[in-house]
Amino acid sequence: MNEQKLLELKKKAGLIRRYSIEAIAAAKSGHPGGSLSIADILSVLFFDEMKVDPKNPKWADRDRFVLSKGHCAPAYYAALALKGFFPEEDLKTLRQTESYLEGHPSMKSVPGVDMSTGSLGQGISCAVGMALAGKLDKKDYRVYTILGDGELEEGQVWEASMCAAHYKLDNLTAFVDLNGLQIDGATKDVMNSAPVTDKFAAFGWNVIAVDGHDIEAIRKAVDDAKATEGKPTVIVANTIKGKGVSFMEGNYAWHGNAPDAEQTKTALEEIDAVIAGLEG
Repeated sequence: MNEQKLLELKKKAGLIRRYSIEAIAAAKSGHPGGSLSIADILSVLFFDEMKVDPKNPKWADRDRFVLSKGHCAPAYYAALALKGFFPEEDLKTLRQTESYLEGHPSMKSVPGVDMSTGSLGQGISCAVGMALAGKLDKKDYRVYTILGDGELEEGQVWEASMCAAHYKLDNLTAFVDLNGLQIDGATKDVMNSAPVTDKFAAFGWNVIAVDGHDIEAIRKAVDDAKATEGKPTVIVANTIKGKGVSFMEGNYAWHGNAPDAEQTKTALEEIDAVIAGLEG
């Protein structure tokens, strides 16, 4: 990856973080922690990897994306808006009564959303179905999905994982946002799912572990997943919940709380400083 492209993707990640905070603050409701932790992954997928067309959201040969951890819709919406699926100014209508940007992604109302999600475990199951359909239809599109590490507590995740390996869905790549926290505290204390890499390997997946905030590492992992034949790939991304906002980082209290006006100002100043540094 050349320096110009790397810089572009870092800026996009910064903007995804900025827009996520703005939207959640305007709504006075939402999930900032997990939205911030997946920004770098979304940047690589939407701005350097997936074949999608904002002018034709239902293009039959597009790559598919499913946000299995649907509560982190603010980051997903930010990526879609930056890609051109809908106006960026609409992001500030998040969760408002007349808005089409609901608290969880809806394929019926939001351009670019391939599957409605929110009930944890169901997103990856739908992604498996999409990948299987692609195989049966002899299509070359790829399917990507992002799960939360707290979501791994859902039994349905492992049923879907078993199915994906059984059908050798090498057109499927799943990311696990391994930030170690969920709504009630540390995942290791609530319901320990470690070792995540070993579990997916035991289910027959190709497993890649990366720093989930390292753009180049994410890019390489996606390339390695595409080169893998005969099995699905999971990219276990070690991330920091609330990444990019100092008082949110590593704090489970920001799983589902909106910042107040002063906190929003501080958060945006910190994110903007990073973006300005990239531009400088």
